[in-house]
Amino acid sequence: MPFLACETIKMRSGNNYLSSLKKFGAEIWLAGERVGDVTSNSAFRSCSRSIASLYDMQLERPEQMTYRTEDGGRAGLSFIQPRTIDELRKRSRTMKTWADFSGGMMSRSPEYLNVCIAALAAARDFFAASDPQFGGNIANYYQQARKFDWCATLACGDPPRVVDQSRALRVVEKTPEGLVVSGARMLAVNAPLSEELLVLPSSRLQAEPQYESFAIAFAIRCNTRGLKFMCRDAFDPNRSHFDYPLSSRFEQMDCVAIFDSVTVPRDRVFLCGDIARCNALFAETNANTHALHQHVIRITAKAEFMLGLAVRIAQVDGVNSAKVRERIEQMDTTTKVLRAYIAQAEADAALDKWGIMTPARTPLDQAQRLFTNEYPQMIRTIQDIGSSNLVATPSERDFESPMRPDLDRHYGGADTEARERVALHRLAWDATGSAFAGRQTLSEQLKSDVSAGADTKSLSPDLAPFADRIVEFLERTD
Repeated sequence: MPFLACETIKMRSGNNYLSSLKKFGAEIWLAGERVGDVTSNSAFRSCSRSIASLYDMQLERPEQMTYRTEDGGRAGLSFIQPRTIDELRKRSRTMKTWADFSGGMMSRSPEYLNVCIAALAAARDFFAASDPQFGGNIANYYQQARKFDWCATLACGDPPRVVDQSRALRVVEKTPEGLVVSGARMLAVNAPLSEELLVLPSSRLQAEPQYESFAIAFAIRCNTRGLKFMCRDAFDPNRSHFDYPLSSRFEQMDCVAIFDSVTVPRDRVFLCGDIARCNALFAETNANTHALHQHVIRITAKAEFMLGLAVRIAQVDGVNSAKVRERIEQMDTTTKVLRAYIAQAEADAALDKWGIMTPARTPLDQAQRLFTNEYPQMIRTIQDIGSSNLVATPSERDFESPMRPDLDRHYGGADTEARERVALHRLAWDATGSAFAGRQTLSEQLKSDVSAGADTKSLSPDLAPFADRIVEFLERTD
C-alpha cells in the first residue's frame, strides 16, 4: 500500500523506542543497585515492550491513529490540537484504542502527557506574558515532542515544605546556560521507561517572595546529569504471561525523582519565579481538562475489562445466581454511564480562549467520581464470583510437568479445558489480588457469600462481547 510505504516510515516504531531506552543511561536505582539497560532488566523489560507495542500500533494504523501536520508530515493523534469536535473525537478513539490494549491498566502511557503538552503549547501566550522566551520555549518543545514522539512522564508531589523547605524542588542558581535546580518530586510514574520528564507546578504557592524559587515549570531529559530516580519494589514477578498476565506486561514503576544540582537548559524553561502563573497554569491552559479526558477514557477501558472478566468467570464457572447477575448488571451500567459521560463531554466541547476544542469538564469530573466509587465493588464482584479458584491455581510449569493429567481431570470446566480455566482465574487474581492489583486500587475487599444458586435465568447476551475480549486477551502471546 503506497500510503503505508511512504507515510509511516517517518513515524516512530517500537524498535526505535526500545533502542533509545537501551542506550539512554538514565540514573535509576532499584533495590539498592543502579539499573543499566532497562530493556533487559526483569523489573522493566516486559512493560517496555508493551509501550513499544503502542508505538507499533500507531505505525500500523496511520489512518486511524495519526493526522496530517501543518508541515505535511504525520504525527500521532494524541498530539493534535483539536479545533473541531470531530478532531476531538478522533483523538478520543485513538486514546481508547491504546487504553484497550492494556485493559486500562497503564496509567502513564505516552498519550497522557502528549495531550498536556499540546494544550500547554496552544496557550503559549500565557507563558509569554511572564517572559516572551517562555512562550517560544513551550511552542518549540511541543514541536520537538511531536516530531520525535518521545515517551514522557510527569514529576509531581512536593515533599512537605513545612518540615524542610530544602527538600522541595527549587531553583538554587541561575546561569547563562539555564536554571540549576535541587530537591525532589515524590512521584514520577513510569520514569525508568520515559525519555522526557515534565516538571509542572505541584502545589499552590503563597504569593510571598520566599516561595518564588519553587515557582518553576520545565522539561528535561531523564538522563540529565544529577537527576536520579529511586524506584519502589518491583511488582513484576518475572514470570510468564500465563502466570501473571497483567503484571508481566503492564507493571509501571513508581519513582521518586531526585534533583542534585541539575541544570535545566534555558530553552526548556516554561516558567520561573512567577507564582501567580504557576498557581493558574492548569486552569488557564486547560491542560488538566485534556489530561482528565484521557484519564476518563482509560478508566472506561478498565471498567469494560473488569466487566468482561466478571462475565467470563461467571460463564466458565457456572455462577449464575440472581445476586451475581445483579452485580454484573451494575458493572455494565457503570460502563455505559462512563461512556455516556465521555460522549457528553465531547458533544458539549467548546473552543477555549486559545482556540482549542476542549471537552466539557463537568461530565469528566462526574465520571471520575463514579469510577472511584464503583471500582472497589468491581474488584469485590470478581473476587466473589471466582471465590477460592483465584488462589488455588496451578502455574504454567505445573501444566508442563507430569501432573498435567491430574490437572486436566480436576481443573477443567463443563465446556472449558483446565489450562484455559486456570488462565482465566490467574488473570482475575492478577487484576484483583496481586501486588500489581494492590497498586491499581486503594481498596482491597474481602469475598462475600456469592455463590451459584438455583436461579437459571441467563446473563444478558449483550454482555457477550465483553467476555469475548477476555478470551482474546488470554490467547495473546505478545
